[in-house]
Amino acid sequence: MRVYLDHAATSPVRPEAISAVCEGLTHWANPSSPHAAGRAARSLLENARGAIGQALGWDHEVILTSGASEAIALALGSAKGGARLVSAVEHESVLRAVPDAERLPVRSDGALDMEVLTEAIDGRDRPVVAVQAINSETGNAQDIGQIAERVHESGGLLVVDAAQSAGKYPLPAEADMVIVSAHKLGGPPGVGALLVRDYAMIEASGGQERGYRPGTENLPGAMGFAAALEACAAGPWLAPDVLEPLAPFVQKVRDAGGVWLSDDLSAPTDYICALAMPDMSGSAQLMRFDMAGIAVSQGSACSSGSLKRSHVLEAMTMDEALADRMIRVSFGWNTTREDIERFCETWLQLAEVRG
Repeated sequence: MRVYLDHAATSPVRPEAISAVCEGLTHWANPSSPHAAGRAARSLLENARGAIGQALGWDHEVILTSGASEAIALALGSAKGGARLVSAVEHESVLRAVPDAERLPVRSDGALDMEVLTEAIDGRDRPVVAVQAINSETGNAQDIGQIAERVHESGGLLVVDAAQSAGKYPLPAEADMVIVSAHKLGGPPGVGALLVRDYAMIEASGGQERGYRPGTENLPGAMGFAAALEACAAGPWLAPDVLEPLAPFVQKVRDAGGVWLSDDLSAPTDYICALAMPDMSGSAQLMRFDMAGIAVSQGSACSSGSLKRSHVLEAMTMDEALADRMIRVSFGWNTTREDIERFCETWLQLAEVRG
């Protein structure tokens, strides 16, 4: 039996979401068509939109997209504001969407440098600032409340990438726009949303989704997204006892000369963890874990296949040799205590034979 511990890349689709997608596929009409079949599909789409907002606790506008990357591009490309500023540890999709944006440095513990943020936005006309709520590589959480206060004092807009936190933690209520993704929380791939406090904050570009996004709406995906979020709302992302094996394991990692990155973070979360094994590269660890039937990763999925070093760890000024030995384990809705016990046992076995 294989163990899957790469939920930060994508989480297995929940049974409730699969059922909802199958139901959506039986309503094949275009939701934008004016005939009876189209109107019926439109009604289901709007029901799904409402359910997504309700499950997330978002009382404002919901623009459905093909995923987080499109939502990010829409937010940063269409926001009615001035200069774009992004933290240096943002997801690759943010850096691609606004390659000329000013990058805001973080401290070595992963937290955005608030003094630098204040200086960067001071005197700017309606700056647009993008920050990831929980980092996809380290699991570190930013202080969104404090960041929002600084941005709003300057008259700016705050865009929060909540792809890794939505469905697990409450949404950042202080944000002006929020990015969410279905496949990070047990929904189907190919659907996400841009949550907007007010349509007046973004420029319309024509097409569907009230004129903010062209393309036929993905009704099955929206229904699956809504079902996954409703399942998330029904209980915790992880059962309370699942993570208990990590407490003794972390001390063994330290004793073996390894590094548990959460020790050095400003606000570590419990379901995305990075750690380094002494004297074994991250890529070698990935192969050995895979041979042992355990799926882990080396940073975010979008860049794990490249030979580039993690820009996140670089921004945190991590030693290159240590960064090269980092792997990421991430846990999700179907992770069991036994899965984590097997990972811990395998890590310790590999650490013993690393030479």
